[in-house]
Amino acid sequence: MEITKDIKYVGVNDHQVDLFESQYKVPSGMSYNSYIIDGGEKTLVMDTTDSHFVSEWLDNIASVMQGKAPDYLVVQHMEPDHSSGIFAFMEKYPEAVIVSSMKAFQMMKNFFGVDWSERRIVVKEGDTLTVGSHTLAFVGAPMVHWPEVIVTYDKTEQALFTADGFGKFGALDVEEAWDDEARRYYIGIVGKYGQMVQCLLKKAGTLDISMILPLHGPVLKENLGHYISLYDKWSSYTPEEDAVTVAYTSVYGHTREAVNYLVEKLKEKNVKTEVFDLARSDMSQAVASAFKNSKLVMATTTYNGEIFPFMREFVDHLTERNYQKRKVGLIENGSWCPMAVKFITGKMEKSKDIEWVGKATLLSALSDSSRSELDALAEALAK
Repeated sequence: MEITKDIKYVGVNDHQVDLFESQYKVPSGMSYNSYIIDGGEKTLVMDTTDSHFVSEWLDNIASVMQGKAPDYLVVQHMEPDHSSGIFAFMEKYPEAVIVSSMKAFQMMKNFFGVDWSERRIVVKEGDTLTVGSHTLAFVGAPMVHWPEVIVTYDKTEQALFTADGFGKFGALDVEEAWDDEARRYYIGIVGKYGQMVQCLLKKAGTLDISMILPLHGPVLKENLGHYISLYDKWSSYTPEEDAVTVAYTSVYGHTREAVNYLVEKLKEKNVKTEVFDLARSDMSQAVASAFKNSKLVMATTTYNGEIFPFMREFVDHLTERNYQKRKVGLIENGSWCPMAVKFITGKMEKSKDIEWVGKATLLSALSDSSRSELDALAEALAK
């Protein structure tokens, strides 16, 4: 696939994978992106692929190169879905040189038992490489989302190769909107490292960028301000929408009844809601919704002196991704000793800028008292 006259796509689509990183459902598959930059005198391959597709990836390279051998392989990120083809590439093209960060070469030693010390160029922030008619500048991007990551700016094409940044779930041969699956990917994979992404965005802000080429998902050529704006919001933990995510667990249906009551009250007040039964919903979608929206309600049953397991998992996902800057309400249920509010607030005591807007307590089932508390919670959320 031709991206520009000199940049060609040689990545692969994966429709075999059911769980990306063994946890994220990917019904539309995944893409593992790799690119060739043909500078005339010199040619460069940008990143490799997943272990299941090395042969297909090498065939794609050979088809584009038409008998020529690439001069360089740039490795921006060592996660195995992007680096598993390194060894086979270096065997097939014995004159090629690897270009990467020092930390990446240390990881190559770990993964492959060799770091190609005689066939490598170690680059760091500010270094450049001339590839025929193209000049590449390397930018450090540590912890976006591994410590060795670099991104690459092709000055000639004004093209920014962003490693896992600006990636999304889904293969390239599937038509779907970018925002939702890119958000789910970002929150799940990179969400913990918002400060590092903010640093990278500031560096990118000094560049003239005509296209963004990630390692997952489509090449972005139009409306770049939209994508960059979303990344700025996601990485600064700023809500996208004034809406309420309602995440709940219910054993026998009484907590669900309380959730339904609250949601109806919010609808009466024209408040947008997104509701997730955590035992049955895709957890990553529920987590992404909590980051998208400005307000969150968690409703759960006291269970073994704590909270129901799916809610505990949900709270863990939030806190380990630095959930912050949100208004949060709680609904707890317990037949003799409700503990959910105490447990959740304790788990989230280090979360920044959380405003607790109210709570409702059920003693086994809905009552006039708990309905009154839910009315007050709806009022607080609607403000």
